[in-house]
Amino acid sequence: MVKMVIDDQEIEVARGTTILKACQSITKEIPVFCYHPKLKVAGNCRMCLVEVENSPKPIASCATQVSEGMVVRTKTPMVEKARKGVLELLLINHPLDCPICDQGGECDLQDLTLNYGPGNSRYKFYKRAVPNKYMGPFIKTVMNRCIHCTRCVRFATEIAGVQEMGAHGRGEHTEIISYLDKALSSELSGNMIDICPVGALTNKPYAFHGRPWELQHTDSIDVLDAVGSNIHIDVRDHKVLRIMPRTNEDINEEWISDKTRFAYDGLACQRLDKPYIRKNKKLVPCSWDEAFEVIRKQLSKVKPSETAALAGDLVDQESQLALRMLLDAMDVKNRDCRVDGAMIPYDHRSHYLFNTTIQSLENADAILLVGCNPRHEATMVNARINKAIHNNCVVALIGEQVDLTYPYQFLGNEPSVLGEILHGSHPFNEVLKTAKNPVVILGTSCFLDTDSTSILHNCNELHKKFNVGLNILHTAAGRVGGLDVGFVPASSGKNFHEILEGGKAGGIKFLYLLNVDIDADFSNAFVVYQGHHGDLGATQADVILPGAAYTEKTATYVNMEGKSQQTNQALLPPGDAKEDWKILRALSETLRKPLPFNTLAQLQDLLPKFGAPTPFEPFKVIASKSKSERFKPMVTNYYMHDVISRYSTNMANAIREIQGGKHAVG
Repeated sequence: MVKMVIDDQEIEVARGTTILKACQSITKEIPVFCYHPKLKVAGNCRMCLVEVENSPKPIASCATQVSEGMVVRTKTPMVEKARKGVLELLLINHPLDCPICDQGGECDLQDLTLNYGPGNSRYKFYKRAVPNKYMGPFIKTVMNRCIHCTRCVRFATEIAGVQEMGAHGRGEHTEIISYLDKALSSELSGNMIDICPVGALTNKPYAFHGRPWELQHTDSIDVLDAVGSNIHIDVRDHKVLRIMPRTNEDINEEWISDKTRFAYDGLACQRLDKPYIRKNKKLVPCSWDEAFEVIRKQLSKVKPSETAALAGDLVDQESQLALRMLLDAMDVKNRDCRVDGAMIPYDHRSHYLFNTTIQSLENADAILLVGCNPRHEATMVNARINKAIHNNCVVALIGEQVDLTYPYQFLGNEPSVLGEILHGSHPFNEVLKTAKNPVVILGTSCFLDTDSTSILHNCNELHKKFNVGLNILHTAAGRVGGLDVGFVPASSGKNFHEILEGGKAGGIKFLYLLNVDIDADFSNAFVVYQGHHGDLGATQADVILPGAAYTEKTATYVNMEGKSQQTNQALLPPGDAKEDWKILRALSETLRKPLPFNTLAQLQDLLPKFGAPTPFEPFKVIASKSKSERFKPMVTNYYMHDVISRYSTNMANAIREIQGGKHAVG
């Protein structure tokens, strides 16, 4: 520890701490532009200058470590003059377009100029002009405003893992550019908008749509993958205008993926806003009572063994519990929430969780990816792995060879490689043997084949032999919550594959789809669809019940590591649409099987409660011959993997401009 003095206050900090962090530890405000706590120090804006005793000139506090007995002053005339000089120089070429800048109200340059800047400028020369750069469908550039803090460049390299940006030229001719003048390929590019301290990089889809003080902000979570990223939903006039990240160091830190940020426009398209029933092969609007009565009459014609239900990827935990309780009341045992076809085991909670937690990936020194592509299946998990790479972690992949934004050892695409590693005939065995904190991440594609016992057996043995942390990488926000509440086949009940076969062959005559967006043949079953979009499930429905999207309800989702989190209602569902649990509660009355709750709070009291994470318990499998099939990707189209993003214009632009390589200026 080091003792030092800041503004006549004596403090003690760890050796190696910078002056800036020491000041922040006692809530001393130091203005910064280029410094960001998640990025490496650049020290090029000089805004964080402080006075250090016995130093002839101001010192950059972000790049200077403390020393024993150091005396620092943050509010002397020298410091104030230096800060004014820095701001005066920055503003020489800065355009006076604050009234039309989308960064207005959230601009660091505005705020710091007000608090620390000079009252006027001595410079009367013409301002320089810099051409705008093309950076894809999400980032609008106004490069006249750029102050060369290089935050975006460092983010692209250090966090996103794509070295596509840099500084070109010297002095006043310096420009921030994308090297190949094409759309940035990173799924994290939108975070550059947040970290830009001026209006050089702004949100292209949001441009000129609103001001921060006009928006209603609601804390919520993202449901477009299983990470559970924390977000703010910004609404005006009953419309979602933008989605911003909310800091949660355990899950997403302060970043979110581009799909999380920009797919919101899909929430307003192709929505179901009233109940429908099929008459003469056409869906016609009806009342809620009519829809419920049709369902009641149809259920009275079928046996419980001929009835089944499926819960989709975006379904909240309360709705899955309510539907499971209703099925139990009707003695229906055919149900499943694993609608991606992955027969993930559920005997023990550790069998379907990301057991080592997302944050702990940073401390791993060996990571083996099996049958997964975290870049597209869980972007924020991929960012953590990239962080581990910077800490000298060794990463290897068994699966489809793809660009993960970081270097890794490709071990092949056959499940049998896992057995070779276990038995010592593969070089990666030595990596696991010497690793102190090894981790194995299993993608859900490992469970697509019902005979996945060889993979699970090898995982058991790896856990015993090398003490590896075993994790399941889910792709669906509602999956863990569904497994927690038991939305799986009851004793002797049919699973997802058997229900599909029964719906096609006629063994299942009544099928309830709770937000299930799958392309399957249910021609021999009476189908009830409950959801918020006219997706693939709704097209086959005989009755449609309009539900609420995640921005329109307060609901619980459990992320892949087992953390229970809540969305909060930011706006009302469209038309006659209702929250899913309310629909199921009302339907239970019509069926004369009333559910034992009347309010959301009462239903949430029935949700399972889990304490501290339990240690991994070996899978209950018997050794079998390794599978010969190659792993298949679970996410084939990152930008349109779910029903919300499929109807998003922003995501369509991403496919055209990023995946298609088009150069669309503007």
